Amino acid sequence: MSQYQDDIKAVAGLKDKQGSAWNAINPESAARMRAQNKFKTGLDIARYTAKIMRQDMANYDADPSKYTQSLGCWHGFIGQQKMISIKKHFNSTDRRYLYLSGWMVAALRSEFGPLPDQSMHEKTAVSDLIRELYTFLRQADARELGGLFRQLDAAEGAAKQAIQDQIDNHVTHVVPIIADIDAGFGNAEATYLLAKQFIEAGACCIQVENQVSDEKQCGHQDGKVTVPHEDFLAKIRAIRYAFLELGVDDGIIVARTDSLGAGLTKQIAVTREPDDLGDKYNSFLDVEEVSTDSMANGDVVIKRDGKLLRPKRLPSNLFQFRAGTGEERCVLDCITSLQNGADLLWIETEKPHIAQIGGMVNEIRKVIPNAKLVYNNSPSFNWTLNFRQQVFDSMQAAGKDVSAYDRTKLMSVDYDNTELAITADEKIRTFQADAAREAGIFHHLITLPTYHTAALSTDNLAKEYFGDQGMLGYVAGVQRKEIRQGIACVKHQNMSGSDIGDDHKDYFSGEAALKAAGKDNTMNQF
Repeated sequence: MSQYQDDIKAVAGLKDKQGSAWNAINPESAARMRAQNKFKTGLDIARYTAKIMRQDMANYDADPSKYTQSLGCWHGFIGQQKMISIKKHFNSTDRRYLYLSGWMVAALRSEFGPLPDQSMHEKTAVSDLIRELYTFLRQADARELGGLFRQLDAAEGAAKQAIQDQIDNHVTHVVPIIADIDAGFGNAEATYLLAKQFIEAGACCIQVENQVSDEKQCGHQDGKVTVPHEDFLAKIRAIRYAFLELGVDDGIIVARTDSLGAGLTKQIAVTREPDDLGDKYNSFLDVEEVSTDSMANGDVVIKRDGKLLRPKRLPSNLFQFRAGTGEERCVLDCITSLQNGADLLWIETEKPHIAQIGGMVNEIRKVIPNAKLVYNNSPSFNWTLNFRQQVFDSMQAAGKDVSAYDRTKLMSVDYDNTELAITADEKIRTFQADAAREAGIFHHLITLPTYHTAALSTDNLAKEYFGDQGMLGYVAGVQRKEIRQGIACVKHQNMSGSDIGDDHKDYFSGEAALKAAGKDNTMNQF
């Protein structure tokens, strides 16, 4: 028997116990409302989605073609429409998540207005967005099930059973969210407190980075400053304790390293003996040997291998790493994080190059054989130019004639139909599958795609509507396409919950209900 039928019986039993006071309560209506509200709390969601991610991670370990994907969403409606579209096109939400980008929260969700990705936005704006996303996804469930219930009431015979089967086997729009906590917004205690808010809002997966919290920069900009490993590991432990306290025992932590592009540190690590973790961190510093006689006033020095070494200190009071140590530092960051409670890795790179990523993953896997990455397929990369240059370089290395191409101008439309450009586009098309197979990438995400799609679609509409096309700019460019592509929100009243409200009016008021979905509702035109 289905959960829906079980709920009808359960509510009928409650009704019988209450006697005549509950005469107007319809057990089937109550069961429908329960079905439309599967997840009662954010913790219910976090526990449910954590199991999904854990199973997906195991499936990927067995078969790298089973990688997962997500798109960054900055509003509940965007996340909702994304999942509705995925269900429409693929009849499944398997291995498809949501990503919550700190960059987009800073740029779009702060009361200060647009801010750079430097952790200056209100820290609770992130947990608020998690809660908002799941509110919209739960509403998508309620809307879809409401439509099925109305079909059930109108159907007869075998058709009725077919609709009942859809209700009993309904696929929820609720999927895992990978949520960006930046560098933790303070010390480990601050990270723990904020992580609890994330989890209570529904997040089963939290991504934290090894930058200095109050010096935080976007991963694709200059000026990044990392912290010693012990500081970062304290935040990983703080997040794990938050998961355990709230009963999400299989919550997932993504440890992100920005070391590849970070040439600076704010602190010299504490070290107690040669080759411990602090000593390894300090070994990457740009230093010069000094004697007590050559030391200047206020110099900071460290002793290593019997020598006095003066780290290069900048006017900002930051210390500089040696050039060319980024990949080695990334590998050490990743190994250390996985050995201390992280589940997945994020290596922020300066370009999407499978060989570079795979090289680092191979080094990590010498120590942690099942190490897996979450990877940012970032809009900060010029994908067209990067891949055309990669193909150019491989053609040149293979001895092919590349005289028809100017490597510095490969972005030009003049090259769009050339062999080089076609080859590059095919490499972009297969990048996720190739990188999952060859570079250990379990999860591919695009951090800011819906930021860019909103800007692009608004630009197109503004150009047409305020120009010569007038109203046709909207009709041909938006509404006609919505109708023909079956976009759910073309019936925007339904999308906003009008039909759900009508159902409830029926439950609450019966024949006295004043409903919106009558013959004069203009949504009947669609």
